[in-house]
Amino acid sequence: MTLALTHARLLTGRSLRTLSRQPAYLLFTLVQPLLWLLLFGQLFRRVAELPGFGGNYLDYLTPGVVVMTAMMSAGWSGTSIVQDMERGVMDRTLTSPIRRSALVTAGLTHQALVTVVQSLIMFATGLLAGARYPGGAPGLLVLLACAVLIAAVFAALSNAIALLVHQQEALIAVAQFLVLPLAFLSSIMIAPALMPDWVAKVARFNPVDWAAVASREALSVAPDWGLVLNRVALLGALAVLMAWLAARAYRVHQRSL
Repeated sequence: MTLALTHARLLTGRSLRTLSRQPAYLLFTLVQPLLWLLLFGQLFRRVAELPGFGGNYLDYLTPGVVVMTAMMSAGWSGTSIVQDMERGVMDRTLTSPIRRSALVTAGLTHQALVTVVQSLIMFATGLLAGARYPGGAPGLLVLLACAVLIAAVFAALSNAIALLVHQQEALIAVAQFLVLPLAFLSSIMIAPALMPDWVAKVARFNPVDWAAVASREALSVAPDWGLVLNRVALLGALAVLMAWLAARAYRVHQRSL
């Protein structure tokens, strides 16, 4: 276990050094979510006057956009694996004594750190735009936890797909196929009471909706902590499952060499 943690720490450091040389990537992944938050927050602010909302639409939208940002950013996680394959770095890594669990842990840790930074930027932007959250620090911690968990789910899935398809184009196609449908089949931008019945039913099984609901509830005046813990537990279980699949994908890829 100590050896695996050491390997994970060193690999995470490598990923962070690579990111530090390309800081524009971090900002680039925030451009679209920032536009969604600021433009949609203003364009649809009258929607909050409909029954089922109550309060400021920006208050409702911000946690959802934070979750969506985590999902979108994590969906590109596998691109670094494809680049390592193309450069021969992956082959050298897999022939070294590095544990496969450390490879998965390092990738998810890197994505978690990126997600925390992005989430704080998005949340601060929402506050500057006028959003207010009585849930305070506990609510913010839950929001960050949900963002990290949903990022872990999609980063692990993206890494597994990258190891199986070996192509940037295929990975991008899968990411695009998943991201927008999952975003719109959730309560990120609209209250469940205003959704078509079939969308509301699908949303109950959507991990993106679990994260948005738990975050929004934790930031409310009187959170239903039972609901919050239930959604966080579901996200945690799914993240563990996806991490296991990513580890299996490393083994499948190695056997195919």
